Amino acid sequence: MIRLDRLTKAFGSVTAVDGVTMDVPSGAVCVLLGPSGCGKTTTMKMINRLITPTSGKIFIDGRDTSTLDAVTLRRSIGYVIQQIGLFPNKTIEDNICVVPDLLGWDRKKSRKRAAELLELVNLDPSVFLRRYPKELSGGQQQRVGVVRALAADPPVLLMDEPFGAIDPINREVIQDEFMKLQAELKKTVVFVSHDIDEAVKMASHIAIFRDGKLIQFDKPDHILANPIDNFVADFVGGDRTLKRLRLVKVADAMQVAPVSVVAGDSLETAVARMEANNHTTIVMVGPRGRARGFLHLNDIRGKGGVVGDHVETLPGLINVNDDLRNAVSAMFSHGVTWLACVDDEGFYKGYVTQRGISQLLGASYRE
Repeated sequence: MIRLDRLTKAFGSVTAVDGVTMDVPSGAVCVLLGPSGCGKTTTMKMINRLITPTSGKIFIDGRDTSTLDAVTLRRSIGYVIQQIGLFPNKTIEDNICVVPDLLGWDRKKSRKRAAELLELVNLDPSVFLRRYPKELSGGQQQRVGVVRALAADPPVLLMDEPFGAIDPINREVIQDEFMKLQAELKKTVVFVSHDIDEAVKMASHIAIFRDGKLIQFDKPDHILANPIDNFVADFVGGDRTLKRLRLVKVADAMQVAPVSVVAGDSLETAVARMEANNHTTIVMVGPRGRARGFLHLNDIRGKGGVVGDHVETLPGLINVNDDLRNAVSAMFSHGVTWLACVDDEGFYKGYVTQRGISQLLGASYRE
């Protein structure tokens, strides 16, 4: 969707962006990272020609943007900045509809669009459409700023540190809401950030800049596992293996449960199943397959009775769609080395272990 071809910007004798070439796929969220003054913001602003390139080309959906006038170009690109810039004398509804109104959209259509977008970021249209910016919190205003950029349904969205001025708790909430929004709308997003954790959480692709040059452009997990040089390794941090935990789903590290037991099974059956699979624990499931508890081999070996009389409460459960960061955190919280994995309905799907997670992450480094 976006192609930069040897893009360069010089301010007098200073080259701010030096021959940057990269392709951002349609529907990708590409985060531009790097220290202050590295050229990431200048690169993004050249895409919608807030800054004019010195040389090189920019293509959007195959079109050379140098053949378009600036107004036409910007109408096809949403733009979100840290300062938000809502009009104080307009209602939230009219703020969102600024570009559709300029484009001559039917008023009924544009207002319907505003209401739909507010719902997508968890702002009740019946409450917020008629309010003015001063009546909203900073986090609420930032959400309005994001949906305003999406109101005219542009294929490309540029974001310049949009969440940088928001407190950490609200930042997490807005990031999550943006990711849900992006999963539905599938825009092509170029996002400037200085926060590697934000980039790892939100990006499908990361571009790391230094002194105006693009040093590495790849998917987050590959950059964390294989930094191209010492600069990138230092920039992403010494804890980059821990950062990778956010990128891997529990389902990817989970061992599919080979066996389980139900309350009416005998302890002899439970012992036999554990020994046959070289396991020291086994999960008890309910009649429909939901995880209910577990037994430990050493606690029941040689005893009689049924599973239901000896079952222990599971130390914790983890959803298969959670990331490994949540899984590891739960293990430490409960003081265990494994967790039972369940789906959204609570059905037992398998288990994840600290050793399995270590082996999975280590495999990428070995490769």
